[in-house]
Amino acid sequence: MTDHLPDSTRIGRTALTVANLEESIEFYRDVVGLVVRANSETAATLGTETEPLLELRRDADATPRNRSQAGLFHNAFEVASRAALGAALERIRDRWTLNGASDHYVSEALYLDDPDGNGVEIYCDRPQSAWPRRDDGTVRIGTIPLDLEGVAAESDGAATVPDGTTVGHVHLETTSLEAAREFYVNTLGFEVQTELDRALFVSAGGYHHHLGVNTWAGRSQPRPVDGRGLAWFELLVPSAAALETIHDRLVATDVSVTDRENGFETTDPDGVTVRVGIA
Repeated sequence: MTDHLPDSTRIGRTALTVANLEESIEFYRDVVGLVVRANSETAATLGTETEPLLELRRDADATPRNRSQAGLFHNAFEVASRAALGAALERIRDRWTLNGASDHYVSEALYLDDPDGNGVEIYCDRPQSAWPRRDDGTVRIGTIPLDLEGVAAESDGAATVPDGTTVGHVHLETTSLEAAREFYVNTLGFEVQTELDRALFVSAGGYHHHLGVNTWAGRSQPRPVDGRGLAWFELLVPSAAALETIHDRLVATDVSVTDRENGFETTDPDGVTVRVGIA
């Protein structure tokens, strides 16, 4: 096992390539509740009033993802209260279709798809002191039905997510759980928190998961570079020293790294781009 990522490592922004930019903006603004921070004919940035969380890039010629290709399972937006989760449920019921809702012991979560079929999770964490843990300290994640009416009853009626909302985690569909483990755990430095049937949940600092990977759909092809869906996601570390350590660790294991102005980017075994920068 290589060195672990710093405890304060977190997910930053994610970026999606979409077919219809206006349709996607309307969904993430009116249903998810993100604020439009910047908008042009070809791109938009959404998030909270203080933090960018999502980049949208229009490419009408991008190929749709097919059933055999790896890529995004869902982007997960973490809101800070059950009241905000209840407001999200109200918006979904009023304007969209709810695909699922689960109590994961550590969090309460709502699931839906965006106009391009990208999965979206909106969730609220329970206090970490209430998270069930195994004897080795790792988090035990489960799935039971969510009390939807209880969540709805606590809604604050807000049209937008509050400041403090983050991309709590990203969940990917991979072609190989073993290859994903080698890259994200043994090389990049995440720690395994939970293993389920054909799924792996990893994090930094004991969080329940910053990243999930699964093979539930039996994907067999890498993510197409020019396809719709997840273009990249951002991993933020606390310091330049941490950034350099991760960079050197990747290079030492012959993983290709491309320097960027504020960090670097690399790709996982399925062709998903990971941008690593300083928080």
